[in-house]
Formats: sequence, structure tokens, C-alpha cells
Amino acid sequence: MTVAGVEREIVRRSGTDASPILRLSGIEVREALDPLRGQELRVPRSALPPLEEDEYWAEELVGCAVRDGEREVGEVQRLLDYPSCDLLEVRREGADVLLVPLVRDAVRGIDVEARVIDVDLEFLGEA
Repeated sequence: MTVAGVEREIVRRSGTDASPILRLSGIEVREALDPLRGQELRVPRSALPPLEEDEYWAEELVGCAVRDGEREVGEVQRLLDYPSCDLLEVRREGADVLLVPLVRDAVRGIDVEARVIDVDLEFLGEA
């Protein structure tokens, strides 16, 4: 992984998932951490476990065309992380933003390679 552009290794991890505490290679004193505060910690995708079925990386969904069958709906602007489920924020021409919950009733299918998400506008109260 890299922190502030420097390759580092996690030597020790403690704390919780919500508030992890990491000890990084090459950092021996607490004062050496000050310049790293707020910096991105980047991990190569190859180091991550494979996704399960029906799991997607947010950046794979952003920019996807959203359709209801053959009807064009809009384009995914971002993925919102809500407590009950993730939501797709869909920008539509001449209409308000549409929030689509990532649940089977609302989303019929996701084809990441084709960059298309098929939704059920009737379920969403938009038909």
C-alpha cells in the first residue's frame, strides 16, 4: 500500500473496523505520523479479496447508463452509502435527481461491462 506516495506495509493493526489503529513500516516515532495525517491510504485492487456475486466497486457504477427496459432514464452520478442500503444517484435530463436503492425490487440487473443498469421505474413510483 502507499501513503502520501510512499510504499508502506502494515506492521500491526488494532482498534475496530470503524476506528482502526495501524502501525506502518518506516514509522518509528509518533511525531513522524504528523505529515501523514489526512493523507490517502491506497491499496492496489489486486490485494483486495474478490467481490461476491452482486457486489460492485462504486467507481464501476458511476457513469453507467440507467434504463427501464429500453427507456432511457439517466446516468449514475455517484453511489450513496445509507444505513439501510446503498443508493444510486441518477441524473436525469429535465427532471429531479432519482435515488435508486440497490435492492432487487428496484434494480433488475447490472451489466458493468456494458455500463448499463436496468431499473424498475414502476417500483420506484416514477412510471
